[in-house]
Amino acid sequence: MKQLSTKVTSNGHGQDSSYFLGWEEYEKNPYDEIKNPNGMIQMGLAENQLCFDLIESWLAKNPDAASLKRNGQSIFRELALFQDYHGMPEFKKAMAEFMEEIRGNRVTFDPKKIVLAAGSTSANETLMFCLAEPGDAFLLPTPYYPGFDRDLKWRTGAEIVPIHCSSSNGFQITESALQQAYQQAQKLDLKVKGVLVTNPSNPLGTALTRRELNLLVDFITTKNIHLISDEIYSGTMFGFEQFISVMDVLKDKKLENTEVSKRVHVVYSLSKDLGLPGFRVGAIYSNDEMIVSAATKMSSFGLVSSQTQYLLSALLSDKKFTSQYLEENQKRLKSRQKRLVSGLEAAGITCLRSNAGLFCWVDMRHLLDTNTFEAELDLWKKIVYNVKLNISPGSSCHCTEPGWFRVCFANMSEDTLDLALKRLKTFVESTDCGRMISRSSHERLKSLRKKTVSNWVFRVSWTDRVPDER
Repeated sequence: MKQLSTKVTSNGHGQDSSYFLGWEEYEKNPYDEIKNPNGMIQMGLAENQLCFDLIESWLAKNPDAASLKRNGQSIFRELALFQDYHGMPEFKKAMAEFMEEIRGNRVTFDPKKIVLAAGSTSANETLMFCLAEPGDAFLLPTPYYPGFDRDLKWRTGAEIVPIHCSSSNGFQITESALQQAYQQAQKLDLKVKGVLVTNPSNPLGTALTRRELNLLVDFITTKNIHLISDEIYSGTMFGFEQFISVMDVLKDKKLENTEVSKRVHVVYSLSKDLGLPGFRVGAIYSNDEMIVSAATKMSSFGLVSSQTQYLLSALLSDKKFTSQYLEENQKRLKSRQKRLVSGLEAAGITCLRSNAGLFCWVDMRHLLDTNTFEAELDLWKKIVYNVKLNISPGSSCHCTEPGWFRVCFANMSEDTLDLALKRLKTFVESTDCGRMISRSSHERLKSLRKKTVSNWVFRVSWTDRVPDER
């Protein structure tokens, strides 16, 4: 008798991607300054640990919220009982106002149009279930977050068709790339239901320009399709520019309360801006009442706990705290990003100029033996297994050009980042000298290629890039 379903035994989850494989290798040998100083440093995880002290300070000053009390009286029993999957009104109001604050209060969010979800993973999948039938497609600009192959496709049956972007213009979205992706979907006999973008971009660390946003809104208007804007990094902008949301563009184009606005949906989460991925707080914002209603029904499969909502509604309602937090968070992110960029430059490595996010898009094309994705994965293996740094290869993000890597900088201390950069610099210098690995290391890498796991990495990262082979 068959033990498990086809769904869970298929490759659709993407767990065998090099993106997730790097995590597995890290977990086998994690770096610790005292216990394991020669271990692997995790630079493949987009966590924001730079401002925990600010949140911990707020918790210490607000013991009622942290202890589940109201006016000094315990409300544990109230919070422990069954919750309405519509969510607490006070929390949705606080979330809406926080989202407005990040956008400079230029746009407003109606709490009644917010659907809570257990993180952005749940929010994006819920939207896929609401908008697409199995076999329908969404267009995504490359490079994109590797987890989307799981979040958007695995359980929903939806398909992804890449919008191929190039380093020649900083990987910006162009009209020709949009049209080519749409035509490619038609050739594959896929019905395009919409476009999904991350703004700011994961993995690029760049915010979409107003030109790109205008282009996207015009495109979905012409094609009569949806636009999902995943804005979970909106509060991480650290450049001089203001974050421009798709909601800003709808307002500027006077498209609010129109049919077009009903086909534009925003995904948000507190995982990146507040550094709280473990709290599992995500949200969908939509102007379409039918989407809100359907997504709310589906949210019963991924609720945010009442305790979490109560605590965070108190924190987000403290406007003095949120204002100070956002300002300080951006300062610290800017300083840390600058530290990474300077260290990489000292090693002869450059990055795409970025202004947001918890990572840099790093150019290592000059370190490839050949201009191929196989050479990229060979380089990745050397960095993982010999340098002991887990970074994410561009092929796992469906980048069309070999040699790019995502490197995270906000999930570690400054000392750990400095050590990682020192290791990388030593590696690059040994490469420039002509011989970077010992004979034994060569033999190890050769044996690694024979492992099934390495074959998985190459197969998934290579074949998934090309839409014709989907």
